[in-house]
Amino acid sequence: MALSAKLGSLLRQNAQLSMTSVVNSIRCMSTSSTKLFIGGLSYGTDDQSLRDAFSNFGDVIDARVISDRDTGRSRGFGFVSFANADAASSALSMDGQELNGRNIRVSFANERPSAPRFGGGSGSYGGGYGGNSGGY
Repeated sequence: MALSAKLGSLLRQNAQLSMTSVVNSIRCMSTSSTKLFIGGLSYGTDDQSLRDAFSNFGDVIDARVISDRDTGRSRGFGFVSFANADAASSALSMDGQELNGRNIRVSFANERPSAPRFGGGSGSYGGGYGGNSGGY
């Protein structure tokens, strides 16, 4: 009797977990299915050349090459957002194709969870080994 109750409880938990993952997957697909991650970009690729490369797949809402905050130099990846999911899906065919001398990687972008802006860190400015003892 106890075994069947335990088994029933496990089955209910698994059904709840899988339903939650299905809901999260649907939510993720509906919010990010028009945004693509573009990796392996040449350092010479800018926002406009990225937009031009993907505009023949559909209406490009935004094309952005991510640059380093300190140097301003491209970090070698970017994002392209389309007006609809069909255009984004067809643009996946660019995966492995050459753009400005580099073979690029194209995939659906994953939404990055927002990080806390203040606090939440687990270290100090000093870092080091040995705390206040001054040791290495």
